[in-house]
Amino acid sequence: MAVKRRYDSARRREQAGQTRQAILDAAGRLFVDPGYAATPLTAVAAEAGVAIQTVYAVFGSKRNLLSQLVDVTIAGDDEPTALPDRPFAAEIRALTDPRDKLARYARHLYRTHARQAEVMIALAGAATADPDAAAIWRKNTEDRRRGMTMFATELAATGRLRPDHDVESAADVLFLAMDVTNYDWLVRERGWTPERFQNWYVDTVAAAILDLPPPET
Repeated sequence: MAVKRRYDSARRREQAGQTRQAILDAAGRLFVDPGYAATPLTAVAAEAGVAIQTVYAVFGSKRNLLSQLVDVTIAGDDEPTALPDRPFAAEIRALTDPRDKLARYARHLYRTHARQAEVMIALAGAATADPDAAAIWRKNTEDRRRGMTMFATELAATGRLRPDHDVESAADVLFLAMDVTNYDWLVRERGWTPERFQNWYVDTVAAAILDLPPPET
């Protein structure tokens, strides 16, 4: 009997996870088109194939659904591991050359933007008119700023920041360069390849904030 209970419990957790993902997927589609403000939770429930009561039971509110959608879209999964504790961040910290750090982050940035661009651009638009979306956008902005300050600290520790930059101003440049609108324009609108986008990011940031010797000819 104990084995059966463990099996039933595991099965319920799996079903709950599938239901949660179905709701997130539905919200991701509808919050992009027709948009967050135009999408009631009843529409999300119908799109996900679940009862509206299930949406409320899992997420509690439309605002919390949007918040969790943003978090999961950025992270790429539903795991409770903070971004600074994920493997890509450890790989960046292990590198000693600042351009190598930028290149490793550029790969992560491209993959993140490929997942999140539509949702984040929709969130930015919703934030102009909806208070809940605006609060989530502000939190995301603050999180990104903290992340770029941590990254700037990593780069400063290499001793290769330009003398006219400190951690705060380097973080300003990093924050600007990682903005999703750059990816949206260069990759989605102009058709840049992943490699070209990543090289642009590294070359642009390196030229702006790093004090590096000229390349050998």
